[in-house]
Parts: sequence; C-alpha cells; structure tokens
Amino acid sequence: MSHTTAAPDAAAGPTTAAAAPRRPGLERLGPLPWIAPAVLLILLVVLWPVYEMVHTSFLRISSSGFVRGSAGLDKYRKLFGETDLGHVLVSTVIWTVVVVALTMLLSLALAQLFNQQFPGRRLTRWALIAPWAASVLMTAIGFKWMLNQTAGVLNTAMTDLGLIDGPKDWLGSPTTAWPWMMVVAVFVSLPFTTYTLLAGLQTVPGEVYEAARVDGASTWQTYRKITLPLLRPAFLVGVVINLINVFNSFPIIWGMTQGGPSSATATTTVFMYQLKDTDIGESAAMSVVNFALVVLMVLVFLKVSRWNEEES
Repeated sequence: MSHTTAAPDAAAGPTTAAAAPRRPGLERLGPLPWIAPAVLLILLVVLWPVYEMVHTSFLRISSSGFVRGSAGLDKYRKLFGETDLGHVLVSTVIWTVVVVALTMLLSLALAQLFNQQFPGRRLTRWALIAPWAASVLMTAIGFKWMLNQTAGVLNTAMTDLGLIDGPKDWLGSPTTAWPWMMVVAVFVSLPFTTYTLLAGLQTVPGEVYEAARVDGASTWQTYRKITLPLLRPAFLVGVVINLINVFNSFPIIWGMTQGGPSSATATTTVFMYQLKDTDIGESAAMSVVNFALVVLMVLVFLKVSRWNEEES
C-alpha cells in the first residue's frame, strides 16, 4: 500500500522541479520601473533644455521672440567676433580659480576646527549654515547696500576711523568690484564645502591616528600622510561642485554690478544674459559655449586629479 502511494510522488518530483517559474510582467522589467521617474526627470530637466539651447543657437530670432528662419553658424561667428568676449573669458577663468581655491582652503581650515571639541561648537556649526540658507541674490544685494558710496556702512565706518579720506565707489570700478564679488562668492560657498570636508574628516577612524602616534609620527606627518589622503574623495567632491557653481554663478555678479560698467565685471554667464537684449540667438550660442566649457573644465580637473585611481 505504501509502495503504491510513494510512486506517484516520486514521479511528480522531477516534473515539478523541471518546470520554470513564470515571472510576472513587472519583474521581467527589472529595476526599470524604479529608475524610470529619475530618467524621465533627467530627460525633461536636463537633456531637453540642452537640445533647445543648441537648436536656438542656429536660428534667427527677432527681439520680440519670433523665429525668422535658420541662421546657420552666423550666431557663433558673431559671438566670436565680439570685442568683449576675450576679456570676459579671462575674467571667468580668474574668477573661478580664485574663488574655488580660497573656498577650499578656508573650508579645510573650518572643517578642521569644527572637527575638534570646544565650547559652543554646535552653535558655531549652526551659524555657518546661515550664508547657505539665505538667498544668494539677497546676500549679494545686502553687500551691495553695505558698499554703497553714499549710504554704505563700510564707507561710513572707514571714514570715521580715518582709513579713507572720503566715500569710495567700491563697485564702480572693476579693480575694486572683482575682489568684493569674490569675497561674497567665497562667503556663500563656504558652508557646503566645509560640511563636505567635515563629513570626510569624521569618517577617518580614530585607530589610525592612535597607530600613528604609537609609531612616533608628528602632527604634520599625520596630517599629510593620513588625514589628507583619506580626505581626498570628499575634497574632490567639494572642488567639482564648486567649479560648476562658481563658473555658472549669476546672482552675485548680477546683484552687485550687473556685469558693468559695460562687460568689465561680467563672466561668461552674465555676458550670455547681456547678449539676450540684442540677439537671442547669439545669447544661445554663448550658452552652448558655456556648457562646453564647464564640461571640459570638470573633465580636465578629474583627469589631472586622477579621481578614480587609488592612492599609492
């Protein structure tokens, strides 16, 4: 009796094991349903505007916004024939390099400070968020009022202290406007970069420092051989994001000088905005050049920094 019952079960076993399970329709798509919203967002927010930007740069568009036909490469020829383009490009490079370099150096010092234990550390950490939380344009306009020639706080204070003979138009000349705009750019960039480096510092295991002390390493040797190499990934993230943000910075310059006089204090981003008043197609061509420059700049930096190579 038992032998008869077991036989069908034994025969059914291989059949059941051999049958491949049927996967539901969504499972066959794998992770696509989960990443589809992000892909769609990238297409709509990034790629579509880039396409429209490039397309517009080859059109003749009236000042009222009507398309008058194809312009071919005329807008690019007109752009590269602009007398102001050369000094705007040089100013943009200087602006980007100086602001990013100062931001990273000051952020590194602040991150080291905030990584130590001292009274009021939590309060100072929160205070550093203020420039980041505030509107960049609002901050730029606030500094513009402070530097105002007739009613600015800076002129009043420096005149009362006898540091200057009379009020100065700090934003009226490129020689004084550029340094002040750089100060504001560093001021608003510090919070993000400092917290990025601080997060990197806090991932360094304490046992590594203890081992260095046991081996007799000095403070400078420990910092150079342990802290900086382990901080490299966070440092690279801070530099890359700052390069993109500073290169494309618009509110600070526009809020303080509007790129003037003429284009003397304009970067390529501000210059692009100035061109739209006379030729939308040329402005679009400048935006294409801007896009290419920032991509090239980031790729060159990543190549030079060897971001994907391990430390030897």
